[in-house]
Amino acid sequence: MDNTAEKKFALMNGLIVLDKPAGITSARAVSRVKRLLPRGTKIGHAGTLDPFATGVLLLLVGRATKLCESLMDQPKQYDATIRFGATTATDDPESPPICWPHTVASDSPPSEEYITTVLAHFQGEIKQAPPAFSALKVSGRRAYDLARQGVEVKLIPRTVVIYGIQLMEYVWPDLRLRIDCGRGTYIRAIARDLGVALNVGAYLTQLRRTRIGQFRIEAARTLEQLTAQTLQSDLIPVGSITP
Repeated sequence: MDNTAEKKFALMNGLIVLDKPAGITSARAVSRVKRLLPRGTKIGHAGTLDPFATGVLLLLVGRATKLCESLMDQPKQYDATIRFGATTATDDPESPPICWPHTVASDSPPSEEYITTVLAHFQGEIKQAPPAFSALKVSGRRAYDLARQGVEVKLIPRTVVIYGIQLMEYVWPDLRLRIDCGRGTYIRAIARDLGVALNVGAYLTQLRRTRIGQFRIEAARTLEQLTAQTLQSDLIPVGSITP
């Protein structure tokens, strides 16, 4: 490796705030960016987004990979759209809707005031059962692998922290929320449990992460905006990251 290449390699340390598009996994997004980096450069991410979800995905390059755990501990913000009147096996749009057994008349759905009252019980420290289709391990196997094989998966509820839930828009059957939460929170589970609490059924149809800690969607770059020529200027230096 010549001196120019060595210098370029050494400078590739920092964080990229990516606006992950829908339709690809977080790992695939990392792979796309890795091809732009000098050969041998380490890269990872802090906080997986499901394939259908979009928004802030923190890509950690070089020495920044050591900050993964501390960045994952940072509070997160999401814009979530929930659809009432049905459920899905995955609690999101990646499996077919199943009609809720109790029909809700279109002229008498839950009121916005009642939904707001119920949402108050989803704030603070709450117990949340992770979705059966999750990456958590059960007896050494991923829960989603067992669920896909038709094995009943029951995951132990865990304590998560919901800092706040703001109702942004409600036009039956769709509800849009802004959710600020801590590590380990499943927004799909909030949708599922809200549907049960309202006795109408619900699942997540859209999810966009708008913030992780100090990093906001407004500062994010799309995959199309990132190039090998401009990548260096898109890196946030390790020294300026305050997890």
